[in-house]
Amino acid sequence: MDNRAHICVAAAVATTAVLYQWWRVVHRRQGRQQTNARSAGAVNGVAGLIGNTPLMRINSLSEATGCEILGKAEFLNPGGSSKDRVALFLVEQAEAEGQLEPHRGNCIFEGTSGSTGISLAMVARAKGYNCHIVMPSDQAIEKSQLLERYGATVERVPPCSIVDEDHFVNVARRRAAEFGAGTKQQRGYFVDQFENPRNAEAHFCTTGPEILQQTYGCIDAFVHGSGTGGTIAGVTRYLKRHVPGLRSILADPQGSGLANKINHGVLFANTEREGTRRRQQVDSLVEGVGLNRLTRNFASLLRTDACLLDSAETVSDADAVRMSRWLMAHDGLFIGSSAAINCVAALRVARQLGPGHTIVTVLADGGQRHLTRFWCDSVLTARGLPTTAPASLDAF
Repeated sequence: MDNRAHICVAAAVATTAVLYQWWRVVHRRQGRQQTNARSAGAVNGVAGLIGNTPLMRINSLSEATGCEILGKAEFLNPGGSSKDRVALFLVEQAEAEGQLEPHRGNCIFEGTSGSTGISLAMVARAKGYNCHIVMPSDQAIEKSQLLERYGATVERVPPCSIVDEDHFVNVARRRAAEFGAGTKQQRGYFVDQFENPRNAEAHFCTTGPEILQQTYGCIDAFVHGSGTGGTIAGVTRYLKRHVPGLRSILADPQGSGLANKINHGVLFANTEREGTRRRQQVDSLVEGVGLNRLTRNFASLLRTDACLLDSAETVSDADAVRMSRWLMAHDGLFIGSSAAINCVAALRVARQLGPGHTIVTVLADGGQRHLTRFWCDSVLTARGLPTTAPASLDAF
């Protein structure tokens, strides 16, 4: 082989080597891009799963009314309810202000009927905190069981008035103060969801914008109940700022005085009349909503210049139960008690507005944490309540 041939072979080998190296570089770069793409699509732990829940059309109610009745599926949050948003928001705010520091023995305390406690216990476990929940003893036992599985300390206390020092909220506040006394590192953080304005802020910053985006701003009414007042306050304030003419309607369970406050200016419920009351808080099977006092979050809607709520609908236990069974039978939706009263009120509002309108409500939690009360036939029968779905929506 002459010199020219040797040169050609050498050049070919060199070219092949260069091309191979180039192919390896490109291949590796593409692999990294694919890996980064997968990473970019992943969320950061449990906290990343909270929020951005879908807005679903509730078909049976929409078709019956000629309206679009939409439910924000908050039961799809990792902790099973809309309270996940508040738990994460408040804990992260406390961290930013130095009130909580993870993995240092700090403990989160709260008084709750259950759902907020479950969300706090989940966030606490994910972030490196202990959690102590105080709740009324008449709430569904499965809520306590879920809390215990999340590693929370659960303290069940007898139901009583908020003015009593042994009310579940007051006990939680006291436990937090006792925990943090006499030490700099061991901090007890009391969430105070009823009076903490950041509760409403969480929904103003997340739930409200999501609803606006998901409806493209085409929404005529927002319907929701009030426990702490955080959801209805935050969402109402946000949507009314961006949707001219929006109506916001309170859905209130029997025994709560909030509906009467909105409709007539007086905080009163018929079940509060002397000799008629059975429970200390709100005389209803529905858990988590309805009060006979004004929380700071709810009171923010009652401005001196104008109330941000347009009206209120009182929903009986019987109608709440009927609606839950109707939605299970016709839509495959297994919802909790507060979601049921929201849907009853949304149906009424749709009928009042007439066909062609869009009504949004929130499906705050699922029925899984209501099995021993709201979804228990023997409990309903003992109270004289229905246990099956009605034949038609004319029952409402």
